[in-house]
Amino acid sequence: MKILIANMSSIPVYAYGGTERVIWDLAKQLVEQGHQVIFLVPKGSHCSFAKVIEMDPDRPISVQIPDDIDVVHFQFQPNVTGLEVPYVVTEHGNAQLEERLNQNTIFVSRDHAQRHNSDSYVLNGLDWSNYGEVDWKRERNYYHFLGKAAWRLKNVKGAIHIAKKAKQQLHVLGGDRFNFKRGLRLTFSPQIKFHGMVGGQEKLSLLNGSKGLIFPVRWHEPFGLAIIESMYFGCPVFSTPYGAIPELVPFECGVLSNNADLLIDAINTQKFDPLYCQQHVIDNFNAEKMAQGYLEKYAQVIQGKVLNQHLPYLMNECQNLEWQQ
Repeated sequence: MKILIANMSSIPVYAYGGTERVIWDLAKQLVEQGHQVIFLVPKGSHCSFAKVIEMDPDRPISVQIPDDIDVVHFQFQPNVTGLEVPYVVTEHGNAQLEERLNQNTIFVSRDHAQRHNSDSYVLNGLDWSNYGEVDWKRERNYYHFLGKAAWRLKNVKGAIHIAKKAKQQLHVLGGDRFNFKRGLRLTFSPQIKFHGMVGGQEKLSLLNGSKGLIFPVRWHEPFGLAIIESMYFGCPVFSTPYGAIPELVPFECGVLSNNADLLIDAINTQKFDPLYCQQHVIDNFNAEKMAQGYLEKYAQVIQGKVLNQHLPYLMNECQNLEWQQ
């Protein structure tokens, strides 16, 4: 099968780049399974295992697609006017209320799909060989937060509160001590260390030294790559139970609650098997499973089927969810 993957951001990923990391691993797995992949992506992209076509933002998408493509996989909601080739669309985020999405939209978790009045989804997966071996003998003496801390719905303030009350060190991956962009946040506590938007080996090393992920988000996570990346390194998850998070974190791998005191108590009293946490994500959220899920969706649209009987849309508000502290 000849598959075109279209994305609005360049590849490969250089920092966190969740969507780019997922589509890179998907494409690589598809190639390993014998398919041909072509990327349609912005200028500056490159890939060693797939051809790259530079996207022209001033021309319609339909005229930038080669004639011999079997299926197009969009990573954004496209204008499909004039498009004659079969296609699917992955929605990586939460839509705006009442916004109608493409009828061939695929969501990234069961909850994500259900909240958009759909049952079409493929769980994200990663190529865990990129993450290297975990050093299980390394001393772990802090917890971590992983996400865009400047975004209030990620609730880094809640994570800091939990760490302070639990008398634990917290390393914030994805934010700075002084935040002036989205309201003033000045964090002076020596218990809290900020690392900015880290990626690559620095991020992996920080995850490998952590005792667990503190992740009290206040929105419905479409998926939660930070969660599975953390669990790969044996980190249990202490999080709110919103969006896809219960699909990712079984009770053997962490505690979910929107009550800070319950999460603080769990951090100080409960123990989890780090090897179980790692094996859980390796078994359930890998690139091979993700590729197989998408191949099934590709086959459906190639046969002329649509993935949703009605246009998907976000049915209820998914932000500013309850948080008790």
